[in-house]
Amino acid sequence: MASTFYLEMVSPQDIFFSGNCQQIVLPGLDGSYGVLPNHEPMVTAITAGIVRFQDEEGRWHVAVASDGCVEVMPERVILLAATIERPEDIDRNRALAAKRRAEERLRQKQSQQEYYQTQAALSRALARLKAKSGK
Repeated sequence: MASTFYLEMVSPQDIFFSGNCQQIVLPGLDGSYGVLPNHEPMVTAITAGIVRFQDEEGRWHVAVASDGCVEVMPERVILLAATIERPEDIDRNRALAAKRRAEERLRQKQSQQEYYQTQAALSRALARLKAKSGK
């Protein structure tokens, strides 16, 4: 039984991480869920939030991902998201401004599509602020 799996975390901007991992914890629609080596195959959506993964040396890493999807196979996991960021690369003031803009837009009358886009923007801003605060 393998003790690691191959992880690739990809956004349109770059490959955020590519290498072997012991485990990953993903933000799912129904809460966080973990993936270990030899996991059953699945494809599912992830929500904007904190992604934590443990590399093959046992070190934990944190990333902030936007909404996306993940393909899980017994020997590999591929995470695709519009954005994936390191907490240290997040500008707290910009994230706060984005949160305020999204909250203001939610108070206005919007189409259903605009509402979902605003909800996604708010989720991204909250995830970025949470990662930046380290909580």
